[in-house]
Order: sequence, then structure tokens, then C-alpha cells
Amino acid sequence: MNKALEGVRILDFSHLLQGPFATQLLGDMGADVIKVERAGAGDMFRGMTFFAKWVGGSESPNFLAWNRNKRSIALNLKSRKVHAILMEMAKSADVVVQNFRPGVLAKLGYGYEDFKAVNPRIIYCSGSGYGEEGPYVERPGQDMLIQGLAGLIANTGRGDQAPVPAGAGLADQIGAMNMVYGILSALYYREKTGKGQKIEVNLLAGLLAHLNQEYVAVLNLGEDFVRPNSGIGHPGMQAPFGIYEAKDGGYISIAMSPFKTLYEVLEAPQLAVYDDLKTLFDKRDEVFDKVNAETKKFATQDLLARLLAVDIWCAEVKDIRRAAEDPQVKHMGMITSYDHPRGGKVRVVAPAVKMSETPATIERPAPLVGQHGREILAEFGLSKDEIAALEASGDMTVDAA
Repeated sequence: MNKALEGVRILDFSHLLQGPFATQLLGDMGADVIKVERAGAGDMFRGMTFFAKWVGGSESPNFLAWNRNKRSIALNLKSRKVHAILMEMAKSADVVVQNFRPGVLAKLGYGYEDFKAVNPRIIYCSGSGYGEEGPYVERPGQDMLIQGLAGLIANTGRGDQAPVPAGAGLADQIGAMNMVYGILSALYYREKTGKGQKIEVNLLAGLLAHLNQEYVAVLNLGEDFVRPNSGIGHPGMQAPFGIYEAKDGGYISIAMSPFKTLYEVLEAPQLAVYDDLKTLFDKRDEVFDKVNAETKKFATQDLLARLLAVDIWCAEVKDIRRAAEDPQVKHMGMITSYDHPRGGKVRVVAPAVKMSETPATIERPAPLVGQHGREILAEFGLSKDEIAALEASGDMTVDAA
């Protein structure tokens, strides 16, 4: 089976979420991703979990989510012997990815100029929280902090309560997509010119770019977004845009629809007094409460069927467990699994991009710490004795289960 990125080799120094998600996406498309982890503990995400539980009793769901289709080698990056080995590996690499704090890898001899010196065609993609210089360069670039700085949190939640962060690592995941976007663009440019380059991606810039619609509105219309108390789904929208309760405790999201169509299908003609765009905005909390009182007269599935029948933009609100069983999700084959040596059968979300000639596939589970170290170094010409000496000195660890 052809792979779109077959033959592309990536040295992946990244950890946690942003970088690993980016390299996983590239690995899904066939790139050979060599994950360079810390000797011993490996990627910091291996030690983090949700619910204080571990997959298979020992494995982090966070790590398993972002590290399939990679081979792991666990090395002591402070070792000069390891530095020499990695620079030799870099001679045949196409891409280096890292998301350490600015300057950290460069101090160890793994900056862009170091790799460029041994491989002028190298593409070096660096991810950070706030870029590589500026007043915030020493600050931690964590996802929720970025959501707050960029304005996303201030736009989310009810106006009479504290603002609310998104329930997923959006800044990190957008950062990962920007890494992939930059890397693929650089690979295409290199095909035409033979030149490598450095790519800088940061979480704050990425999230700002994805909030462009909101920034254009505020900066050009002279108005600020104000969160409604009712929980209207976006602070710039009028009613009925939001989440509404059904009689049986379920919820339906209602996006766009002619308001007349909505109050007619809800059999609530008294709501006609609000049927004006300015009124729907100025009195949106009041309208929300009135509409919510009507939706609570119907069971979830009955309400959904009624709304869909008249082409109101709506959907049922589902939790993750129910969403995984959704008929459209099943039809797309978006929940799959892989076998992990310690975690057992791990259910995961499948690759999202479908390609007719070069489909993405899951061929490797997330690796154990340094699981492929011996195999990788043998490919680069190190002898069994040299590899054994690295292990004996502690400069490389191998967990082969």
C-alpha cells in the first residue's frame, strides 16, 4: 500500500501534546517517526493520566492518544556520545520536530544551526508557547493559559458566572495542525529548490489566527463581546443560538433557523413578539429562557425529529461514550483500536483525513520507552557492542516488554 509520506524520516524530540500530535499525523501518512525520548522516564506525558487510572494498569491514555505510528529511542541528550550519534542520524533525516522551551535544545547542541551544519536540507520545526523571543518567552506555554491570553476563555460561558475554558486542549491541537501545515509546505518547497528551512510555530499565534473572525469583528466594529447570562452559544450571536433542555434531561443544540419556523414547530405562537433581529440580540437572555421553557415540553428524540423535519440547524448534545456510538461516527469508522504490549486493546480515534491513493493507517501502537532503540541504532550502523555499551552507561534505555 502506498504511503503519502513514505521515505520521509522525522527525528521527533517533542513531548506532551503539541509536537507529538503533529508527528503522529505525519506518521499516519507513512513518515518514519523516530521519537527521541529522555533516557529513563521518557516523554513527560507517560506520567500523566485522567481519572487517576491507567490503561492496562500502567499506560497513560494521554500518551497513547498522540504517539502511535512511531518508533521510540530513549537517550541522554546531555551525553556527547549521544550527540554524535544523533547528528549522524540527522544526515539522513528530513525533518526535526521539537517543542521544548526556547533555547533549551540549542544549549545542548540540537538547535537549527547544529542540524543544518550536518544536513543543509533539514527542515527544523520548533513549537513553543509564545514564540522564541519577547516578554513572555520564559513563561510556561500551557494550553489553558493560552486560551485565556488569546481571548477564547473570555468569550466562553455564562455572563453571570466565571469564564470557562474549552473542554479539550484546543491551543495545543491547533498548534499541532500548524506544525503539520508548515512541515508539509516546507517539504514541497524543498522538492522544488532543494533547500531546507526553520519553521517556528507557537500556541498563542495559532489560537489568535483561529479567533480571526472574533478579532475582525471587535477591532473593526467598535464593539466588545459580552457573554449572555443564558449561555447563548457565542457571545456575538443573537437568540436562539445555544443549547436547550428537553423533557427527559437531554439537550439539543440549535444553531441557525428562521425564528418564526422555530416558534411554530414548538407550538409557541406567543414568541412571535421577539421575531426581529435586533430584539433577538438585545433580549437574547429573555428569548433563551422562553424558548428553553418550550423545548422542555418535548422528549429529546421527539424534539430533534421536529426540528430536523423543518430544516432547523440542530443536533443532539452527546457525551463521549454516546458520541462514539453515534451512527455517523460508526459509518465513518472513526473509532478503531490497536494492540499495545501492556495496555492491551486500546480504543482510539482513527485518522481523520481520507485519501484515495495513499490512505492513512495505524501500523504501530504507541511505543514503550526506548522500545526501538536497538533496532534504530543498528539501522544507522552501530554494532551490537556499541549499542550494549550505550545501555550499560545509562545513555540509552530500552523497555522492550
